[in-house]
Amino acid sequence: MSVLQDDRNRAAVRVDLRRGLLSTGHWSLRYDTRALLVCVVLVGLGACATVFAIGTGRYELSPVQVVRTLAGNGPPGAEFIVLDLRLPRALVAVLVGFAMGMAGAVFQSLTRNPLGSPDITGFGNGASAGALVAIILFDAGDAQTAIGAVCGGFATAAAVYLLAWKQGVHGYRLVLVGIGASAVLGSATSYLYVRADIGKAAQAANWMIGSLNARDWGEVRIAALGEVALVPVVLVYARRLTVLEMGDDTAAALGVPPERTRLVLLCAGTGLTAMAVAASGPIPFVAMAAPQLARRVTRAAGPNVLPAAWTGALLVSAADLLTQRVTGSALLPVGVVTGVGGGACLAWLLRAERRADRV
Repeated sequence: MSVLQDDRNRAAVRVDLRRGLLSTGHWSLRYDTRALLVCVVLVGLGACATVFAIGTGRYELSPVQVVRTLAGNGPPGAEFIVLDLRLPRALVAVLVGFAMGMAGAVFQSLTRNPLGSPDITGFGNGASAGALVAIILFDAGDAQTAIGAVCGGFATAAAVYLLAWKQGVHGYRLVLVGIGASAVLGSATSYLYVRADIGKAAQAANWMIGSLNARDWGEVRIAALGEVALVPVVLVYARRLTVLEMGDDTAAALGVPPERTRLVLLCAGTGLTAMAVAASGPIPFVAMAAPQLARRVTRAAGPNVLPAAWTGALLVSAADLLTQRVTGSALLPVGVVTGVGGGACLAWLLRAERRADRV
């Protein structure tokens, strides 16, 4: 009986909230309590923003009516408006923001630079260029556009990685080469506009701003597929990413292979960026701002990939809600709002870096 009782005690789940420890007899998990609470708050705020965004429009719905409609008990006529017209747009906003926030946390941690986001280093521009080639040259649909974005993103990542290689890849070289690649890709997209006919050029220009207009369940599936495949990879390697921030020599001494870990995370972050771009177009500055805001709110060391992801989801959902509330319609691209806010965030980051004598 005593042996059986000991086995039961070892198998019992023990939770220590003050130390952030969850353990059983066979495994244990450490977490930051403040970061966990921040994630819960962000999820709640994002859900509220999503509900309000779904209820906004010419056919106004209260939050209670939206929730009742989602539960299958809404007012007459609301089911079509909510489930077929507005819910896909709201889900794309959440999924795209989540992917961009997580990708931004990965890239900023890899480069050890708050400016090392996919927007600045060219990875997002590579995905955009690949999608534009599919749209303008091949008149592609949703699936083909997603394939073009993924191919463009990974081709850019491979080129930047090889050009930045010199006995390993260091953060500042990755950022500098990425900025150069971004300039080249910007010229390439301008050339595509010149060669395209007026109809496709207008379609591509509207897509390049970053818009959630007319999004349907096809874009939801594209964004969700990328996250189902790549988010677990990032979460598994997040612990290694924390060790990698200490430096390559320290990481190698602790049993973490630096280049292999960096390459896996680079591929995962590029994939998340490409699938987000394929679903909504390049929504600027979310990937740069979300990790910085998450780090300041959680006050936790490390990449904070989950808080950054939920911060990105909240930012895009809130920006979408703002565009609809301010303009009275859903026609204004959400990229305009994030671009204005992101410019202010970039100025704030540069000021902080200057105060710290790093620039």
